[in-house]
Amino acid sequence: MRLFALMIIPSGWHTLTPRIFTDDPHGLVAFLKRVFDAKGAYRESRPTELRIGDSMLMVSGTEARAAMAVCLYVYVTDVDAVYSSAVAAGARSVEAPAVMPYGDRRAMVEDAWGNVWQIATYLSR
Repeated sequence: MRLFALMIIPSGWHTLTPRIFTDDPHGLVAFLKRVFDAKGAYRESRPTELRIGDSMLMVSGTEARAAMAVCLYVYVTDVDAVYSSAVAAGARSVEAPAVMPYGDRRAMVEDAWGNVWQIATYLSR
């Protein structure tokens, strides 16, 4: 069975799109724009659509759903710079940047909304 064979997806989107529900969508959107250079504008009373690199992320308030934290793995050009930016923007360091056994240089932070961001730069595999 080919579940995805006849799908129509909006231009620029992928089959899988993460969505975060938070009590403070405006604040989270501002954080994502500052740390990950997310593109898109905060939208009141509907999901905010942000582009981080080549991927889309939706951020929503809790009008219809409870807050749900996520853990996301994000590839960036300079993990050390993005990690420092995240901490400067109020994220809590979970793991400082280090080379992982699988070849990525990776760090981990938790934002003020409880989301965990694994920030990585691809080195080799």
